[in-house]
Amino acid sequence: MNVGKGVWGQISKIWTTGDRFEICPHSMLRTGVLMVLTALLLTGCGYSLVGGRGTFAPGVRTVFVDVFTNRTSEANADSIFRIAFNNQVVQSGHFKLAQSPGEADAIFRGTILSLQSSPLAYQTSNLSAEDRITVTMQISFEERASGQVLWANDAYTGTGDYRVTTVGATETSRRDALVKLANDTAERAYRLMMSNF
Repeated sequence: MNVGKGVWGQISKIWTTGDRFEICPHSMLRTGVLMVLTALLLTGCGYSLVGGRGTFAPGVRTVFVDVFTNRTSEANADSIFRIAFNNQVVQSGHFKLAQSPGEADAIFRGTILSLQSSPLAYQTSNLSAEDRITVTMQISFEERASGQVLWANDAYTGTGDYRVTTVGATETSRRDALVKLANDTAERAYRLMMSNF
């Protein structure tokens, strides 16, 4: 007994033989062919696995993360952000990390323009219970030989939150939030760059 008409009827011919259902072997072959064709169409339409090299900067194989410029009063912010970008390059696997600018095909550059903390939540005593740290940066990815800017964001902003408790604990919490903010910034900027956005 044919369960459907048209294409679906042809693909899934099912008939009964006694008390069980069987699938026509020709339908299984057609279904398999249909699945393979669908897979080929999806890969042909530009779909790819995340983490693939992609088409962004095809000639770039090695990257150097330059020392970031720190225009804030936050000590070591430049080092924290540079380490985060170095780690992102290594973790992504798209490029090899160069040890010097001369070894690199491209260079990441960054300038930390501002780093501000502001209250996010208050205790009943009107004291801050949680603060938000906001960074504003200029980030660029440049081809070393030509100096051509491959990607840039002149007003990148990111935020991180931390709890305000006792003086020593708050400073540790703030430092941890800054490290997390740097890692999140590197990951997000890297994704934006690789998607050429």
